[in-house]
Amino acid sequence: MVIGWFIAFVILLIIELVTVNLVTIWFAIGAVAAIITTIFTDSVLIQSIVFVVVSVIALLITKPLIKKFKKFEVEPTNSDRVIGKVGDVTKKIEKNKYGEVKVYGNTWTASSKEVIEVGERVKVLSIDGVKLIVEKEKK
Repeated sequence: MVIGWFIAFVILLIIELVTVNLVTIWFAIGAVAAIITTIFTDSVLIQSIVFVVVSVIALLITKPLIKKFKKFEVEPTNSDRVIGKVGDVTKKIEKNKYGEVKVYGNTWTASSKEVIEVGERVKVLSIDGVKLIVEKEKK
């Protein structure tokens, strides 16, 4: 069963190296523990239990450490401030086509579920990538 655990270790390690986030490293550590367990017993059940227990312990030990070093904060950008604001249409917005809207002196590509003519005022509902989603300003 050593070969099976070694193959599992290699596959888990490759997955870990290919992905950006820590995904399978704990299971790779568990596979190493299972390989070591094969020295002492031929029982696949015991090896599997060691694999699961060591993987869970490794996860529980390292997760708090990783949280200390990794940033999970969302960095607000200046573009967020245009949500909810009113702008002027500078290029006609048609259904399923992009137009342009000027908000805070900046021109944005914009889309809407309705046709909006040049010169009309619009409210910014959200941002999708670098495009504004807008609707006609309600008076």
